[in-house]
Amino acid sequence: MDFKVGDSILVIDEDLSGVITKIKGDTITIETKDGFSLDFNSTEIVKNKSTKDFRSSLFSHSSLNEVISEKEKPVRKNKPVARVKDRYEPTMEVDLHIHQLVNSTKGMTNHDMLTLQLDTAKRQLDFAIQKRIQKVVFIHGVGEGVLKIELDYLFGRYNNVKFYDANYQKYGLGATEVYIYQNVPPND
Repeated sequence: MDFKVGDSILVIDEDLSGVITKIKGDTITIETKDGFSLDFNSTEIVKNKSTKDFRSSLFSHSSLNEVISEKEKPVRKNKPVARVKDRYEPTMEVDLHIHQLVNSTKGMTNHDMLTLQLDTAKRQLDFAIQKRIQKVVFIHGVGEGVLKIELDYLFGRYNNVKFYDANYQKYGLGATEVYIYQNVPPND
């Protein structure tokens, strides 16, 4: 094919087009619309017969305006819908941080504090089972993990509960959620 500088061309097998800026033998240099200079063999390009804007060849003028206005409309994002189960099911929260349970830890050993926290957790879990509350979140904090390990052991002794890390976005790493199965008789 006969090419000359200034011709608008298309690259075969690639989504590239441009204008010829230099011809040296079979090597043709084009400049893309982004300003890049690229070399191609003359067998890899063809003249662009239509130099019109590609959008005008795809759409009529009125449909082009419709498409543009539709694309420019702000997209209204739907709010996440809470499941019916989650909406009407209040979650009981039990904060087991020691400063929430006693006014002062003066005179208490670590063992005394841990025992108080575990007794509180057991009492609150038994209360939730008795009152048919389905979910309880125990906030234990991160710390060294001793309380969490002990809580896992405590919850594992109940055959009518399953427990897992609570919602990270809401509680971070320091909480465990307990789900209570209502149709299983409680352990005594």
